[in-house]
Amino acid sequence: VLSSGINAEYGQAGRYLPEFKEIFSKHDFFSICQNPELSCELTIQPIDRFNLDAAIIFSDILVIPQAMGMKCTLAPGIGPIFETPLKTPEDMASLAKFDVSNLQYVYDAISLTCSKLDGRVPLIGFSGGPWTLMSYMIDGQPSKTCSKSKRWLYQHICKSNSLLNLLTECIVEHLFAQVVAGCSMVQVFETNAGLLTPEMINTILAPQLECICTSLKKKLTHHGIEGVPIALFCKGANQSLPVLNKLGYDVISIDWSLDPEIAREFLSGTIQGNLDPCALYADKDKLHELTKNMLNKFGTRKFIANLGHGIYPDVDPDNVSHFVDAVHDISLGINGGDNNEMSLYT
Repeated sequence: VLSSGINAEYGQAGRYLPEFKEIFSKHDFFSICQNPELSCELTIQPIDRFNLDAAIIFSDILVIPQAMGMKCTLAPGIGPIFETPLKTPEDMASLAKFDVSNLQYVYDAISLTCSKLDGRVPLIGFSGGPWTLMSYMIDGQPSKTCSKSKRWLYQHICKSNSLLNLLTECIVEHLFAQVVAGCSMVQVFETNAGLLTPEMINTILAPQLECICTSLKKKLTHHGIEGVPIALFCKGANQSLPVLNKLGYDVISIDWSLDPEIAREFLSGTIQGNLDPCALYADKDKLHELTKNMLNKFGTRKFIANLGHGIYPDVDPDNVSHFVDAVHDISLGINGGDNNEMSLYT
């Protein structure tokens, strides 16, 4: 079953739609994120167009460092840029104490969106992972190496762990508030995980990710909230699948570089993924073939069909529609004509 506006990280969902681009021509990115009405509208746009099985809230992973006082702008052709990144561990003292109420605009957008969806599809919330947030806060912008933040891991490991611990606590609070506001599922996007060594993932990152999952589930249970799946996406960390499999997440999302049969070998739970986003440039026959091959390899149990990362802005919406319909039609055939046996969370 296809999930969300196609793996919508950092507000990528819907950015290929003309109605999405129309709103962006009038408002800057972070103003939209901070406007519940506009966030709601952009969240629902793909749902109105396509036969999707879930929506993902239009927001951004960097709202947490912004709530800690770090100013961020979106530079055309570059991406998010922090005005004053953390250059030394001493700069951590400049961070404001995280107060989840500073992100009320996110939770208002979620509540409004749930009301507008009126049960049509469930809504998914998300957060950036602790390492990805740390790397943005230190490198200051998207980086192919994260060399500045990785330097901290080699030269200032104690302070690095302190920052990661702090971000982990913030992430738990942020995800919990999204569930309270109405999200039926949440996902942690650890997009820069693939830039870490396997040892760093095992010894530095994995404990933080496990803490997020364990702490969030405990907090939800304490407040009488059950049945909220938690997903994890560690882009490029395929060598660490056995480690990720043991962290307690209900869903592991994978990128397009991993063969489904290998994923099934190492992951025991539900998998989300993993069609190459560029496959949406293919003609419809080829796209149908690629989708069918993916579904045949994964099967329809414990699987959420999706792309292996965010959708690109120049993709033809008609191809998105073809992909979505192909997922449903091919799944129906695999299931012998009964798609009731499938659900978003199984």
